[in-house]
Amino acid sequence: MIRPYQGKMPQIPASCYVDPSAQVLGDVVLGERSSVWLNAVLRGDVNSIRLGSCSNVQDCCVLHGQRNLYPVVVGDWVTIGHNATVHGCVVEDTVVIGMGARVLNNSRIGEGCIIAAGSVVPENTIVPPRTLWAGVPAKLRRELGDKDRALILEYAQNYLDYVAIFLAESGK
Repeated sequence: MIRPYQGKMPQIPASCYVDPSAQVLGDVVLGERSSVWLNAVLRGDVNSIRLGSCSNVQDCCVLHGQRNLYPVVVGDWVTIGHNATVHGCVVEDTVVIGMGARVLNNSRIGEGCIIAAGSVVPENTIVPPRTLWAGVPAKLRRELGDKDRALILEYAQNYLDYVAIFLAESGK
């Protein structure tokens, strides 16, 4: 369901796919070719949410800001895996947030990173570019190389392929 909140309507380009079961409300702006999948929630009520181009928010994710403090800003070519929570933080371009991961207030995930499935990135954490973080709490595990970057882009490309299929099936 796409709906306004306090006079702000989500801005969703025609090139995007938002599943009918998703909840997208308020001050939310999606970039071209982005997607929001089954039962995901982008709750732009207490602060803004910006999702870059060619990014995907998978099933049952929650994106929400911190009132009067921290918006959610997600870059281009980002994959946010099933059941992840991204709260009041910045996720730069070409990142994977793994399934069930939690990224908390005032954190910044650098370009080209992977946050492993199930990890918890504590508040105020700065994750340097091109690194893999895992654990509870998440900690640096290793630097990422070109093969890792190719894999991050492959994940995002898979969802662009799904967008094309779902838009065609919905008649858009």
